[in-house]
Amino acid sequence: MSAADALPMPVAPTVDEAYAFCRRIAHRYGANFSVGFRFLPRRKRFAVYAAYAFCRWADDIADEGQQRAASGGRALDDWQRELEACYAGRPSHPITIALADALRFFDIPKAAFVALIDGCRQDLVKKRYATFEELLQYCRLVALSISDISLAIFGYGTQAAIDHGRSLATALQLTNVTRDIGDDLTRDRVYVPQDELRRFGVSEHDLFDRVEGDGLRQLIEFQIERAESYFRAAEPLLNELSFDSRFPTLLMGGVYATVLQRLRRNPLIVLRKRLSLTPLEKIGVILRRLIRPHFIET
Repeated sequence: MSAADALPMPVAPTVDEAYAFCRRIAHRYGANFSVGFRFLPRRKRFAVYAAYAFCRWADDIADEGQQRAASGGRALDDWQRELEACYAGRPSHPITIALADALRFFDIPKAAFVALIDGCRQDLVKKRYATFEELLQYCRLVALSISDISLAIFGYGTQAAIDHGRSLATALQLTNVTRDIGDDLTRDRVYVPQDELRRFGVSEHDLFDRVEGDGLRQLIEFQIERAESYFRAAEPLLNELSFDSRFPTLLMGGVYATVLQRLRRNPLIVLRKRLSLTPLEKIGVILRRLIRPHFIET
């Protein structure tokens, strides 16, 4: 269910009410991310809520419009026009009212939101990826735009943070791709590259029939290992960020890395359900990262 369907939208909201609406979206639909969000200082936290809600709204439009690409495309066009109005100081939606306020404090690049919307447009028409390089192009639209938005809010020291942030964003996106294999099948989407399916002897019929064979297990383990390699490449980011954003970012990555660890124990679970961490497991992520500040536990 989309945020628009599940959450009552405030009418003519104040800025505080607009932020509260964004916060509800983040906590309800971004449960993994919001573990880290809660540890940000107030101004950064509210800006992240607004940015996340904007991106989630675009993603919901793409998911709802998948059966009707034309109408979905028009809805994304409308959302991009609302983005333009937001940056022009004329927001009319609760999410963009909050985002416009955040822009008073953070120089968030509009191009990053536009790239994310373009990625959502791609989801309306493209449901298969021939190679990993092709999937990476999609990641650059969707995941890397999130990195650029986040870094603008978190603050960072040198330009090296940009590359490390994009490694982290790619790791998060590849975790989603792996965790959501079964869930995406309900939308006729297969993000796992086609050449990798063939390499491990897995057909699309196997996926849609939920055939739990050794080939699929090995394929998922390969996806897990690759995602973890991006988490390792992102490690230097933690020293590049502003101090008050380091632990929240560590937790965001740590939650997703823990999802991968859970998948390692039972890779084929991705065909049965969308794996998520329990509140107790998330508390464990927090405590363990206090002791060992790394994305991936060793």
